[in-house]
Amino acid sequence: MLKKRIVVHDRDLCKFDSCGYKCVKVCPINRSGEECVVKGGDAYPVFNEELCIGCGICSKACEKLGFNAIFVVNLPKELEENPIHRYGKNQFALYKLPIPRKKLVTGLIGPNGVGKTTVLNIISGNLRPNTGISGRKIPWDLIIERFKGTELQDYLENLSGKKLRIGYKPQHVDLIPRMWKGKARDLLSRHGDYSEIVKKFGMQDMLGKDVKTLSGGELQLLAIAGVLSRDDDFYFFDEPSSYLDVKQRLMVAREIRSLAGDKEVMVVEHDLAILDYLSDHVHILYGRPAAFGVVSNPYGVRAGINTYLEGYIKEENVRFREKPIIFSGRAHVSGKSEKFLEFSEFEKDLGTFKLKTEGGELRRGEVIGIVGPNSTGKTTFIRMLAGEMKPDKGKFLKSIRLSYKPQRLVLEEDEGRMKVNEYMEVEVGKKFYESEFKRILSLLGIERNLEKKMKKLSGGELQAVFIACALGKDHDILLLDEPSAFLDVEQRLRVSKIIRSHVEDSEISGFVVDHDLQVIDSVADRIMVFEGEGGKEGFGRKPCPMREGMNIFLQNLGITFRRDPLTGRARANKPDSQKDIEQKSRGEFYYVG
Repeated sequence: MLKKRIVVHDRDLCKFDSCGYKCVKVCPINRSGEECVVKGGDAYPVFNEELCIGCGICSKACEKLGFNAIFVVNLPKELEENPIHRYGKNQFALYKLPIPRKKLVTGLIGPNGVGKTTVLNIISGNLRPNTGISGRKIPWDLIIERFKGTELQDYLENLSGKKLRIGYKPQHVDLIPRMWKGKARDLLSRHGDYSEIVKKFGMQDMLGKDVKTLSGGELQLLAIAGVLSRDDDFYFFDEPSSYLDVKQRLMVAREIRSLAGDKEVMVVEHDLAILDYLSDHVHILYGRPAAFGVVSNPYGVRAGINTYLEGYIKEENVRFREKPIIFSGRAHVSGKSEKFLEFSEFEKDLGTFKLKTEGGELRRGEVIGIVGPNSTGKTTFIRMLAGEMKPDKGKFLKSIRLSYKPQRLVLEEDEGRMKVNEYMEVEVGKKFYESEFKRILSLLGIERNLEKKMKKLSGGELQAVFIACALGKDHDILLLDEPSAFLDVEQRLRVSKIIRSHVEDSEISGFVVDHDLQVIDSVADRIMVFEGEGGKEGFGRKPCPMREGMNIFLQNLGITFRRDPLTGRARANKPDSQKDIEQKSRGEFYYVG
C-alpha cells in the first residue's frame, strides 16, 4: 500500500512516562474507536501511518509539552511510494538514490539531517536498503528488481556480488584517535603505498606522530590520504574539507577530481566553492531534517548549486525553502570606528615554531576574520592576546575575559552521558535560563535537542552546542575556531548572522577563524592574514579591510575567485584558466563578478 504520509517519532526526545501518553489520548482516530496511536511492546508509542489522517494534533500536543518528539509529514504525490530505506517503524525515511557515473565526480548537496550520509552508506554497501520494510533483511534480488531497467541496476548487481572495491572517508575524523592507537605511519600502511600522496600533501613531518596528538586538519589529511592510497573502484568522501585551510581544500579537491579518470567518485560537501570546484554534477537532497529526505535528479554542478540556493526545483515542481539564499556579491566594508582596545605586536619562540604578529586595534561591535594556512599561529596569537600563553615580546590584554570555542569537538566520557541542557547549564550557568539565550538556542536549532544525550548529537548539532556555550559565557572577546565545520550552507549563514548580532549588541570584539571564505565574507568586518610555513614559522598581519586582506591572502596562495552572477557566491577559478589569468594580471583575486 502506498503511503500518503509518514509519522516520525524521535525516541531520544520522547517522555511518555512524564506526559502519560498524551499522543494516544488526543488522537481523533483513537477516539473514534480505532487504534492509530498505541503503546508499543517496549512502552514507546507506535503510530499507524495507514490510519493517520495527518491532522498533526499529536505533534502539536507533544510540542506544547516541550518534547518535540513527533513529526507528521504529508508526502507530495510523487512520493506516495515505499522509500528506499527506513531505519525502523516511525523512523527516518529516504526516497530515491543518486546515480553513480564513471569518469565523473558526483556531488551531494543539502541540509543536515536529510540523508546524505545514508546515501553514501547505501551506495558504498555499508547499509543494505530495506525498501521501507523494517524488521527484516531484504534479499538483494528484490532490491535490484525495484531498479530494473534503470542506470542503478548494474551498479547494485555488482555491489551485491561484492565485485566493487570501496574506499570510504567518513565525516567524523575526530573519532580516529578513539579507533586507532599508534603512529600515523602505521595507520596509513594498512591502506597501501602512501608515499606519493604523502609527498603531494606535505605530510612527511606528521608520519611519526601519535594519532592522538594530531590536529583536526592533520586527522582530515590522514583520513583522505588513507583512502587515496587504496586501489579501489569507487571512492566516497563525506565532508573532506572540514578543518583544512583553503590551499589544502583545493589541493585535496584536485586529487579527488584526478580519481575520476577511470573511477567512480561521490562527495558530500558544504563548502560551495569546493563542491563547485571538484564536482561534475550534483544531486540535491531535500525534505524535513530527521524525518525524511529525497534525492533529486542530477544537475550540472553550477545549475545544481544555484537551484539549491534558490530553494525551488522547477523540473520537479518542489519548493523546499521559502526564500532563496543570495550572497552580497561585493566586498564588505566595515562601518565600525569606536576603538575598543589596542594590542601590541607579539613574538613567541616555541622551539620548533616561531611566531611574529603586528600590533593593531579592535573596535567595538566588530568581528575580525582570521585566515591563513593551518599551523601558522592563529590560535597561539589569541592565547597570547588573552594571557593564556606568555609572549616573548608584547603585552597581553589585562582584565580581558576570553570565551573560546576550540576547533575540535571532543567530549570527555562523562560529558557524553550528560543531556544537552545539563551540559549547557554547567558551561554557561544561570544564563541558560535567560530569554535572550533561549532565543539563541532556538536560532541554532538546539531547543528541540535539550533532552538528548550529548553523545547522541550529530556533528552539526554538537557544533551548535559548542557555539552556543561560547556565546553564553561572560566575555569581552569572543573567539570561534572554525565554527563552520559540520554545518550545512544555511546553518553557516545563520551562525554568521548570530555571531555578528551578538558582537554588535554586546559592544565587544570577536575573532572568527575559518577556512570557508563565504563564512568569513559573511561574518567579518575586517580581516587578519596569517602567513608562513605550517608548523615552523608564522607571521600575522594587523587587521585590514576585507578586500585588501582577501587579495593578500589569495595572492599568497596563487588562487583566484570569481562571483556567480546569479547568486553572488564565490567560485574558485581553475588554475591557468582565462578568468584566472585575467584576474591575476589585474591584481584582483576575490570579489570579482
